[in-house]
Amino acid sequence: MSAIADFRLEPLGANGPAQRYVVTPEAIRAYAAATDDRAPAAAEGRVAPPVFAIVPVWETIAPASRSVVSAEARRRVVHYAQDLILHRPLEAGMSVVSLATPVALLEHPKGAQLVIKTETRLEDGALVNEQYVTEFFRDVPAETSSGARPPEHRLSDDVRSGEPLAELSYMVAADQTERYAAASGDDFEIHLDDAAAQAVGLPGRIVHGLCTMAFAGRAVLEAAGVEEPGAVRRLAVRFSAPVFPGGRVTTRIWSLDGGATFGFEAVDANGTPVLRDGRAELRA
Repeated sequence: MSAIADFRLEPLGANGPAQRYVVTPEAIRAYAAATDDRAPAAAEGRVAPPVFAIVPVWETIAPASRSVVSAEARRRVVHYAQDLILHRPLEAGMSVVSLATPVALLEHPKGAQLVIKTETRLEDGALVNEQYVTEFFRDVPAETSSGARPPEHRLSDDVRSGEPLAELSYMVAADQTERYAAASGDDFEIHLDDAAAQAVGLPGRIVHGLCTMAFAGRAVLEAAGVEEPGAVRRLAVRFSAPVFPGGRVTTRIWSLDGGATFGFEAVDANGTPVLRDGRAELRA
């Protein structure tokens, strides 16, 4: 593949179209149910779980990616990393406006990474959250790196070799992907159809990475003894392997400062790492 043909650098830094969204109690409850989040504020539809932040920006991400990446290269895309910086929680009744901007195209030994930054604001312009979405294009090289790298959240080997604060396991339901697709708007066929997943080399349909991220975020709050979903200020992960319906996700959590900052990683039932370099910061 040609790096010149597959990527355009001119759109880097250019905002895509704005997307307006009204947060409803029904949407919060559906997302909480889809990710098995039983925190009262989320289950009652008052305060959204942290990863719900993807819902208002979902329709802005693909156009931002398409502005840089060719249709052929996008057939080889996987979700590489997600970093949520939550200035305030999303709550029922909020009316927000979201934008997505491709900010960096980065070289990688096995392909290329596109970093898309999103911003969600209230109608008066107050910033609600920022997100860094990193897409990876397998075997599609970038000619050079352009733009700024996203904020770092790598876990050191010293942290991973230490005794975890907690290790929590959650089962993944057989219908988890159907529930998550309906609640999030992400109906990509590899999450819903075994044949479609097998056509791209997967054993069968896989759980949405952001659903797995939501499981891990819930584990961090449980380990910290916090029930309020709005307590999360930052949640960041790198996706390393898929999870399958009917499996299990185990999250190992380490305290990074003895207080409100945690590192975490998650494995499946076979011990395969599915989330790496997790970082969670809670409000003091």
